[in-house]
Amino acid sequence: METRLLDAFAEEYKQLLETELRKLVDKLIAPPIIKESMIYSLEAGGKRIRPLLLFATLDAYSVDPKKGLFAAAAVEMIHTYSLIHDDLPSMDNDDLRRGKPTNHKVFGDAIAVLAGDALLTYSFEVIGKISSDFASPDTLLKVIIEMAKAAGSEGMVGGQVADMEGEGKSLTLQELEYIHIHKTGKLLRFSVLAGAILAGATESQLEHLSAFAHHLGIAFQIQDDILDLVGNQQLIGKTVGSDTVNHKSTYPQLLSLEGAKEALDKQINQAKVHLKKTGLHTNLLEEITDLIASRDH
Repeated sequence: METRLLDAFAEEYKQLLETELRKLVDKLIAPPIIKESMIYSLEAGGKRIRPLLLFATLDAYSVDPKKGLFAAAAVEMIHTYSLIHDDLPSMDNDDLRRGKPTNHKVFGDAIAVLAGDALLTYSFEVIGKISSDFASPDTLLKVIIEMAKAAGSEGMVGGQVADMEGEGKSLTLQELEYIHIHKTGKLLRFSVLAGAILAGATESQLEHLSAFAHHLGIAFQIQDDILDLVGNQQLIGKTVGSDTVNHKSTYPQLLSLEGAKEALDKQINQAKVHLKKTGLHTNLLEEITDLIASRDH
């Protein structure tokens, strides 16, 4: 599929998602300041890669991607909460996110923490709104359990802990991959699996889609590390070189810049191999894979 078709797909579903995110927060009966803080980070921009992966997976099954809107909104809420918390002074202490002051710089640490908490808890309410005409209670429960695992101590939170504990240490490649498989990869994997489960995937397809997402998650982080080293701060929208400042091990540090680029190509190729084995119409997913490998922000 040509990139301009992916662009059209992405634009349509990003607009749909962003309209829904605003509506979902607007309808909350909550103090205005917490809603403002939630909206501030939800509307800060971003590539919306996780929702797009979910929409594209549904499309691969010829299922109307709009049926995945609540699941896509839920995963974007979890991702946004993680960014708010990740930027806090007690974590990465970042001043910029997506080219704007980080949440705590605008609303203060306490509201930023609570906005993240609110987004995380609301995500489970939102995903529960998926119509029973689309997903049976058993199917929906399976998706919710996968989301909880991806976001929690076995997934993103566990990766974040390992990342913090690894600061100032010389990590092995295996230790670094553990961090990023969990911190970044698990939520990417959930985005793909959620679409597949909702679409009625076979066990074989789930196995290959899980492997696809595994390699995609590692590729995503390798490119992130490369951009932190050589990227354009205006394009990236956050401080370049923060990994070095925070004394974090990275793929370029362990493998050299050229070695990291080679590792990126290897992960992308392996991801595509597993996509082909699904027997699905995976053009959109392949285009997203190429986008992740070549992104400049």
